[in-house]
Amino acid sequence: MRLGIWSYLILSISSLVSAIDLDTSSKDSICSATSLIQQGIVDYYDGYKYGGSVGMFTQPYYWWEAGLVFGGMIENWYLCQNNSYQNLLYDAMIAQTGSNYDFMPNNQTMVEGNDDQGVWALTIMSAVERNFTNPKKAGAPDWLAMVQAVFNEMYSRWDPAHCGGGLRWQIFTWNSGYNYKNTISNGCLFQLAARLGRYTGNQTYLDVAEKVFNWLTDVNYVVLKDEANVYDGANIEENCTNIIKYEWSYNHGVVLGGCAYMYNATNGSEEWKSRTSQILGGATSFFFDNNIMYESTCQSEKQMTCNTDQRVFKAIFSRMLGYTAVLAPFTLDTVNPLIEASATAAAKSCSGGTDGHTCGLNWFKGSWDGQYGLGEQASALEIMNQLLIHERPPPLTEKTGGSARGDPNAGLNVSTTNVLQKKLTITGSDKAGAGVITAVVIGVLVLGSVWMIY
Repeated sequence: MRLGIWSYLILSISSLVSAIDLDTSSKDSICSATSLIQQGIVDYYDGYKYGGSVGMFTQPYYWWEAGLVFGGMIENWYLCQNNSYQNLLYDAMIAQTGSNYDFMPNNQTMVEGNDDQGVWALTIMSAVERNFTNPKKAGAPDWLAMVQAVFNEMYSRWDPAHCGGGLRWQIFTWNSGYNYKNTISNGCLFQLAARLGRYTGNQTYLDVAEKVFNWLTDVNYVVLKDEANVYDGANIEENCTNIIKYEWSYNHGVVLGGCAYMYNATNGSEEWKSRTSQILGGATSFFFDNNIMYESTCQSEKQMTCNTDQRVFKAIFSRMLGYTAVLAPFTLDTVNPLIEASATAAAKSCSGGTDGHTCGLNWFKGSWDGQYGLGEQASALEIMNQLLIHERPPPLTEKTGGSARGDPNAGLNVSTTNVLQKKLTITGSDKAGAGVITAVVIGVLVLGSVWMIY
């Protein structure tokens, strides 16, 4: 997988021999291709290395990205019924739960942000909805209780004193970006609430989802129209009015996925149908060219400025497209051609490296572009996963076979920060129903450099 000392010429020759051959209509072909791509992902896994950390990838990949990548691997475990990495995934998720089973582990104590914790929770919710093996560790709750703990903790940080609500980017006051409220943190809370509401049948969660979404639109981070905008965020000093209008696929994706879950949970309400259509319209317009996906803000024909984090955004965006197609079937005619064309193009990019199937960043090229990394592998995996999204049952609920029962009060007595504590109480009757201290101060955004998930 690694380039090492091999010359570009040798790599190019080898890529002609070993490129991934993808038949988008064949499950065997798709699962064979994704198996090769996951081999490349595991090359970056730190937990297999002597002295490495279980549940982490090697530098420069941060904790949040591990959570995102494992989400794509869980989907592949389910869609391809591929058990090759089941133990890796189980051990990794357990290792990173933290002492309170809320995905605030000791190795992230000083630096974790709301977005980091939220991205991990989205992956754990996938484990719930796919009936991934529940924890066997003595004293450990099930995956659903862990997601509920994250939800309760994130919602306790809701900050009505600034900008009328919303979550801050950072949890802790000492981290740069604490005064920034961004879409990804709030988008994760929105989607978690929507998914918990759908899974449990608990209206309280759906009410919170509605509240978070309304806040996103009230502050104009999400601008609803036929081709909706989903912007990045703003500082509280200007009452969240001086918005950073970068548009990233992961922001669109997380909001889109949340809307699709709400559409499904509300039995196809016209309101959520409209919102889903509008967010999808913006995503389709902004992140595709000839139906092929790209990270438009940092990836153009003439300029490739995507940093390490931005190279993985297409992964979670792809997953959310698949969820949307399943949970909001009226989107099928729009989403399916995007998935098929992008997966085909991504497979052609997976023709580099010493193994001949290392994936690239640019899916327009028709071959490997010389770029490589964990983000490139994860993005290719996730878009190819979506070719199978209709082959297996949709995300489960308690009523359709989900085995996790959870604990709606998990996390309510855990103080993860000494500010912004707001408890959410869920009654017994209801029960039935990117992680580093960022080195970039927000002020440098005017120079065009933005790193939105650290």
